[in-house]
Amino acid sequence: MKTLAELFEHTLKDVYYAENAIAKALPKVSSAVKNPALKQSLDDHLAETKSQIKTLEKVFKTIGVKAQGEKCDAADGLLKETDGVLAEAQGVALEAGALAACQAVEHYEIARYGSLREWAKVLGNEQAHVLLSEILDQEKAANNKLTNLAVTSINK
Repeated sequence: MKTLAELFEHTLKDVYYAENAIAKALPKVSSAVKNPALKQSLDDHLAETKSQIKTLEKVFKTIGVKAQGEKCDAADGLLKETDGVLAEAQGVALEAGALAACQAVEHYEIARYGSLREWAKVLGNEQAHVLLSEILDQEKAANNKLTNLAVTSINK
């Protein structure tokens, strides 16, 4: 990659791969936790993730590239870590660990979408900028919801 446009496309493929991997992983996490509010939050975010995948496909169209993922080591690592928590933790530790693992994924997504959004702006792609801003706002809201759950119930 030598240009910002090439970096944008590469990172878009990374995040597309990540979102699809997250969509596959969320049901397992949801079924492992017992806290109803956390379970509901994860289920809601699964629906939102599926919608985000469709939004990313629109972003790909803005640059004339077929929507496809490219292996993302960061997402794979975060999801592997989540699997470890689910396998090893029990009780309160499982709930808190699963929530923290989900927040790590959210933080990764926030970082990626923040960069992609700004790159779209610099590249003059207003449509992509708007679409990526929508996803970024959703990811921030999901993180805030998880933080609230951690503070008000899970970590008590």
